[in-house]
Amino acid sequence: MTAAPLISLTWTDHVTGRRGHLVVDRLVRGVSSGGLRMRPGCTLEEVAGLARGMTMKEALHYNAADSSVRYIPLGGAKGGIDCDPQDPAAYGILVRYLRAMRPYIERFWTTGEDLGLTQDIVDKAAAEAGLVSSIQAVYPLLDNEAEARERLAAAFAVEVDGIGLDELVGGCGVAESVLAALDRAGVGHEGTRVSVQGLGTMGGATARFLARAGLRIVAVADIRGTIANPAGLDVEALLAARDGYGAVDRSVLREGDRELPGDAWLSADAEVLVPAAVSYAVTEANQAQITARWIVEAANMPVLAEAEELLAARGITVLPDVVVNSGTNAWWWWTLFGDIGADAEEAFAYTRRSMRTLIDQMLARAEADGTTPRAAAHAIVADRLPVIADRFGWY
Repeated sequence: MTAAPLISLTWTDHVTGRRGHLVVDRLVRGVSSGGLRMRPGCTLEEVAGLARGMTMKEALHYNAADSSVRYIPLGGAKGGIDCDPQDPAAYGILVRYLRAMRPYIERFWTTGEDLGLTQDIVDKAAAEAGLVSSIQAVYPLLDNEAEARERLAAAFAVEVDGIGLDELVGGCGVAESVLAALDRAGVGHEGTRVSVQGLGTMGGATARFLARAGLRIVAVADIRGTIANPAGLDVEALLAARDGYGAVDRSVLREGDRELPGDAWLSADAEVLVPAAVSYAVTEANQAQITARWIVEAANMPVLAEAEELLAARGITVLPDVVVNSGTNAWWWWTLFGDIGADAEEAFAYTRRSMRTLIDQMLARAEADGTTPRAAAHAIVADRLPVIADRFGWY
């Protein structure tokens, strides 16, 4: 996983001077998959790391033994734009970036929402940039393009208790990862305490699924700070009070809910921490505040390698992003290729089953090899990539 990426490029916006990046780490059947993020400070190095992670996520969901599965993993890629998504110029920059990347998106890079962007915004900007779709590169691989596109559109139209299915499936996968780890350790669900950083798409859905499974959400952090209550927060009320960027209207807080500094989620008295907002959130310096038993990476690359080494030495287990947050990407392809339909319960059941299998495989491999879950996930990928290459070629 340390080989140089296939394609790595930086684009400069001729209007604002802002920069954007694209990294294609690997192609499978000529196509790669990976979202597009927008955040201030986004770098080529960051995008390259995310692209490598996408290669791993795709490979982890490859099941060569099951011939009934229609979805065949793609290669890994990622896009990133160095801009605050709330900047008034952001949308214009996004359109120009997509227009510049049009040859890649048309042929071999399928993309969609990531940090700082919603799928609605990506779709709107893609249309303005002259694209048929942000995932049109995969269309030649489909048995029936029209039916597949109709199925995916129908799935995106599904809502469950006011939240779109496309926003929920990723959190469903993260929550199932937590539950699988608890089950393997013999820890009951009821009352197990959780602290979540970020109440956007991934963090909000994760909090909902965990609360409904009986766990107690004792802290959540957004851009305005941390909201905490040792007796448990009203997750549904907080979700209903979010703005478009995941920030909670504090007027809905109940007696007993406390407002704390932004980093207080790290030191919350909880068994599970779920960083679900930004990369590089847990550092060598702040990891000492953590007393939780598990850190479950819902965000991409939230725990720095140096911090993870120190956490492992203290007996704290990190469940890595390449497994934990892979459900959203996989759901797109399960739906598009026709392994599941536009139905919420079918999507949740398929996601839970797939994620639990992956978590169990990873933890069993870590135990057998005497390594961390991340090292075990890398080992599983190292086993699968040559199999994929032998079957489908290197590009």
